[in-house]
Amino acid sequence: MKKTLFDKVWDKHVVDSIPDGPQILYIDKHLIHEVTSPQAFNELEKREIPIFRPQQIIATADHNTPTVDQHLPIKDELSRNQLEQLTKNCSKNNIELYGLGHKNNGIVHVIAPELGITQPGMTMVCGDSHTSTHGAFGTIAFGIGTSQVAQVFASQCLLLTKPKSMRISVNGNLSKGVTPKDVVLYIISKLGTDAGTGHFIEFAGDVFENMSMEGRMTVCNMSIEMGARGGMIAPDQTTYNYVQNREFAPKGIDFENKVKEWKLLKSDIDAVFDTEYQFDASDIAPMITYGTNPGMGIKITDSIPEEDNESFEKSLAYMGFQKGESLINKEINYVFIGSCTNSRIEDFRIAAEYINGKQKAKNINAWLVPGSHKVANQIKEEGLDKIFTKAGFELRQPGCSACLAMNDDKIPEGEYCVSTSNRNFEGRQGQGAKTLLASPLVAAATAVEGKIIDITKHLN
Repeated sequence: MKKTLFDKVWDKHVVDSIPDGPQILYIDKHLIHEVTSPQAFNELEKREIPIFRPQQIIATADHNTPTVDQHLPIKDELSRNQLEQLTKNCSKNNIELYGLGHKNNGIVHVIAPELGITQPGMTMVCGDSHTSTHGAFGTIAFGIGTSQVAQVFASQCLLLTKPKSMRISVNGNLSKGVTPKDVVLYIISKLGTDAGTGHFIEFAGDVFENMSMEGRMTVCNMSIEMGARGGMIAPDQTTYNYVQNREFAPKGIDFENKVKEWKLLKSDIDAVFDTEYQFDASDIAPMITYGTNPGMGIKITDSIPEEDNESFEKSLAYMGFQKGESLINKEINYVFIGSCTNSRIEDFRIAAEYINGKQKAKNINAWLVPGSHKVANQIKEEGLDKIFTKAGFELRQPGCSACLAMNDDKIPEGEYCVSTSNRNFEGRQGQGAKTLLASPLVAAATAVEGKIIDITKHLN
C-alpha cells in the first residue's frame, strides 16, 4: 500500500496497537517549558514514578521570561515561581535545562531546530500547541496537554488515535512582498479555523519546496490555527543543509547515513490523502487579520467582508471595525516582531531590509524580540541591531514576549498591535488589546508609517 509522509513516520514509531483502536506511539524528543510541566512533575512524584528517559527531554524557560534586564531578579512573583520550579524539577530529574542566561536559551520552538535537536523522521511533543513548528523538518510534532506530558515522562510513549491525512498544495510564483506568513494566513482565511480538525497536514508544491527552513517553520507553526493536529513538509536538500553541523546533529559518516534515511521521507506518488486542497501562488498577496481568530484575514488591499452572523459581529465590535471597511491608513500604536512564528534571523533580515535608512513613526512602540540568544547574537554579528536602533526600534532580549500576556510585555487595553505572532484572540496580547496578525515585512512597514499601508506600493 502506498504511504504518505505522515504514514511513514507514524508507522515506524508504533509500539503496539489495538485493532481499529488507539495506538501506542513512541516519542523521540520531549520538549518542556515552565508553564505546562510543573503539574506533570507533581503527578509523577505523587505516584512515585520516575522519569523514564530524561535524556530524551530538553527544557527551556520562555513563556514567563522578561525581555529586559534578564540578569536581574524577576519582578512578577508567578513568573519567578514557575521558573524556579522548572529549575528544581530539571535538576532533580537530570533533565537538560536552558534557563535564563544560558547561551542556548530561547523559545522552545526556536532553539530545538537551531541546535539540531529537531531532525527529519522524528516524533516530537511539547505541552504547547505550536509544537507543530518542527513538522517543517518532516517530523510528526504536536502539542499535548499536561496529563499527556506526565504520560511521556513516565513511558516515553503516548496512547493516540491516528489522525486523518490532508495535503495542501500551493504551486506557482509568489508576488513580490509575499512571505511564508502571508501564504499560511491566506490558506487559513480560505479554509477556516476548523478545516484541519482531526487531520495532520502535509504542505506540498513548489512554493513550499522553494521556501527556506525558517519559512517552512512559520507555515507549520500555524497549521494548528486551522484546527489541525500538526503540519509537515517533506525533507529535502534545504533541510539537510540546515541541519548539518548544528550542535546536536549527527556528524561525518553518521550524518551521511542519516541523509540516506531522510531521503525516503516523502509521500509515495500514488499515496491517497483523506482530504486535498490546491491553491495558486499568484492569488496570494500580503495579508492582515481584522478579527479575533487567525481565519479572519484579508489581503491588505481588500476590505473587511460583509457577513451576517453573531460571532462575526461580536468580533468586529471587539476590534472596533466595520463591515466593508478598509484597513489601509488605520493608525496603529504598537508593533511586535517576535514569537515562535516569526522570531528567527530571516524574519529580522526582512524587517531590517525595509527599515534601513528609515525612521520609526513617533506614535509607534516597536518591540523586536529575537527567539533565542543565538538569533540575538546573529542580529548583532550582521549589524542589524544598528539599523534597528538608528531607526528608533526597541531590540529586546529573547522570550515569548508579547505573543501572549504571560509576561511583562503586554499591549495596553484598547490599543491596536500589528503582530507577527500566531493568535489574535480577545485579550491574547493583554486584556482588551486588539491584535492584527501580519508578516515581519508588513509589521516593519506599519512601524515606519505609523499606520497600515499597502506594502506592495512601497517595495523597490
